[in-house]
Amino acid sequence: MKYVSVLIPEGDISLSNVEGLHHIFAETNKAVMKEGKPPAFFFQLVGKRSNNQLKENFFSIHPSRLITEDFKTDLLIIPALHGDVLGNMEHNKDLIPWIISQYRNGAEVISLCTGAFLLASTGLLDGKKCTTHWAHADDFRRLFPDAELVKDEIMTNEKGIYTSGAAYSYLNLILYLINKYTSHQVMVFIAKVFAIDVDRQKQSHFIIFEGYKNHKDESVLQVQEFIETNYQQKLTVDQLAGMVNLGRRNFERRFKVATATSVVEYIQMVKVEAAKKLLESGVRNINEVMYDTGYNDTKSFRDVFKRITGMSPLGYRNHFNREMVY
Repeated sequence: MKYVSVLIPEGDISLSNVEGLHHIFAETNKAVMKEGKPPAFFFQLVGKRSNNQLKENFFSIHPSRLITEDFKTDLLIIPALHGDVLGNMEHNKDLIPWIISQYRNGAEVISLCTGAFLLASTGLLDGKKCTTHWAHADDFRRLFPDAELVKDEIMTNEKGIYTSGAAYSYLNLILYLINKYTSHQVMVFIAKVFAIDVDRQKQSHFIIFEGYKNHKDESVLQVQEFIETNYQQKLTVDQLAGMVNLGRRNFERRFKVATATSVVEYIQMVKVEAAKKLLESGVRNINEVMYDTGYNDTKSFRDVFKRITGMSPLGYRNHFNREMVY
């Protein structure tokens, strides 16, 4: 049996994570017991105090264990934290030594969505691949440059430390753990019960690209705004560098430092984001979308689109088109 400890940090946390985990592990135990085996998981909530008021006091959570107590933990799960990232880390900094000690004592540590910020605060993600909600990727990279963020992944696993991507990506991570600690048959059963797609590997096609602009390089900001309003044109690095009177090498270096993205990648992502919106509307065909976003070569457009979104333009349109009928 694996002892699952779900940490209840201070602040606005994801109730759906907590309740969802409880429900899934409970159903997993039922499935295992139907096979004549003992329960696979023991579920417990852990916190600094026994009563946490959440969501403007609409809800409360009552951890059964306190971090000051001595108890067994095999899987430590940190749920998503909502709202002010820096404030959340400050309010929960006294949890950091406890999380580290659990890992050093042999527990595997799992963060869900933005719970990765609290996990990264421990230093345990330094030098390791990790993911989080794509909308918070820029802030994460800025705060934790020593962690290797791969924002398009649904989940990561390195040396007993797991992270999951945006929102309900955590379901795929939990299926992975169920498969690891019970059986493939039980995992498939749970996937069916909760209607979870087991083959999801990426969150690329869910990402909405918004270039990072919380920096102070005015020349780079000027170029970003130009790209975003002129993406229909054929844009070159030399053209953009000349626009702000910078040499190409210096311009590329400053752009990468400011945005964490190369100039070419930025242009491509802006164009693909515009193409995604056109494909979602269903008004234009693929070739029209290609021309409207500044591409003239079908293969080039398809290759760039698929690399960024993980789907072909046609696949994306079929998946997100507003004409979908249920």
